[in-house]
Amino acid sequence: MKSFYLTDAGRVRSHNEDSVTILKNANDEYLMIVADGMGGHRKGEVASSMALAHLGKRFTEISSIGTKLDAVNWLNDNVNEINKAIIKHASENIDSTGMGTTLVVALLTKDYLIFGNIGDSSGYVMKNDHLHKVTHDHTLVNLLVEAGDLTEEEAKFHPKKNVLMKALGAAEKCEMDIFDVDNFTSCKGIMLCSDGLTSMLTDEQIEKVLNDDDLDIEEKVSKLIRKCNARGGMDNVSIAYLILG
Repeated sequence: MKSFYLTDAGRVRSHNEDSVTILKNANDEYLMIVADGMGGHRKGEVASSMALAHLGKRFTEISSIGTKLDAVNWLNDNVNEINKAIIKHASENIDSTGMGTTLVVALLTKDYLIFGNIGDSSGYVMKNDHLHKVTHDHTLVNLLVEAGDLTEEEAKFHPKKNVLMKALGAAEKCEMDIFDVDNFTSCKGIMLCSDGLTSMLTDEQIEKVLNDDDLDIEEKVSKLIRKCNARGGMDNVSIAYLILG
């Protein structure tokens, strides 16, 4: 296994509200996290770092995540705790009103691979040299696409493409979508990213970099971020990448 993660503020934003990490426990289980914060006065980075710190602490406190059902319950319990903590922080700090964060995670053990997400940060697997999106974005345009009111192409350029329908800290109850990956041992890699990557590069452009055998894992991730910045770097960009095998 090889893993690497990186975050960058981009070329337009004055600061970085993303948080990203990859953790491994004593049982060789992996937790990958990307959170994209939102809110004024730099409070987006507070929300995203709260999510990352909470999950990271809970993960390192246990020797094994357990069965797949244990993992799903663990994710749901922790997401509820993080959501309550963000709402409490916002209610106690007047400059933190409206703070929140997206969250995408991947949990890999020898027996299963599951993803969880809230918002529009994305989870992918690399399989047969192709990038396959596992998660579903909680955005207004994605809702319209699923309802048949917008095409995929129209969604890419829709003026409200960044409007989130779900985020941690946005409502008293916030449920995470969980995705179970079948035949995960045939996957070549796992990638999580904030929408700063997917809004600047197509899946094909990302694939091309990840499939470049002349680059090591650090160079691949760094090159993707450089490409985003070369195209304008309109947003913070975070990538967590794990190569299986």
